[in-house]
Amino acid sequence: MPATQTTASDVFKRQFAFSAVARHNEITPPRPGEELHITFVDKDGERHTFEVAEGDNLLDIAQSNDLEMEGACGGSAACSTCHVIVEEEAMYDKIPEPSDDENDMLDLAFGLTETSRLGCQVHMKKELDGLVVRLPSMTRNLQSSDFSKK
Repeated sequence: MPATQTTASDVFKRQFAFSAVARHNEITPPRPGEELHITFVDKDGERHTFEVAEGDNLLDIAQSNDLEMEGACGGSAACSTCHVIVEEEAMYDKIPEPSDDENDMLDLAFGLTETSRLGCQVHMKKELDGLVVRLPSMTRNLQSSDFSKK
């Protein structure tokens, strides 16, 4: 039997494994028959309705569809630039209660209402199919780091 020769390239071959990276501002296309609907009313009163998947948050949906929503903190509930106003109180009641961090940032939001939420903290689910949210006429780009002692 002929001898096999090991080369340097054989010794240094590596196998790499990787996993999918969750990226901000990317939404998952809904599966056929599982589409959820959300409508954004922009500051000019124009309505924008989208079909989205369960689990997508409002900030990512808005940014993926080129709506004017900043999300300065990257969706970590550390600013109020993704402030939205839920149009119907009955729909607002179907959204889980805001965390203390979200409430702290909402206190800084322009045009705060009883049905205000941070878009980054609202994730679509079947119960929210047909949700309508209004974008405020302005936002305040205040982040929690603006108030830390230096």
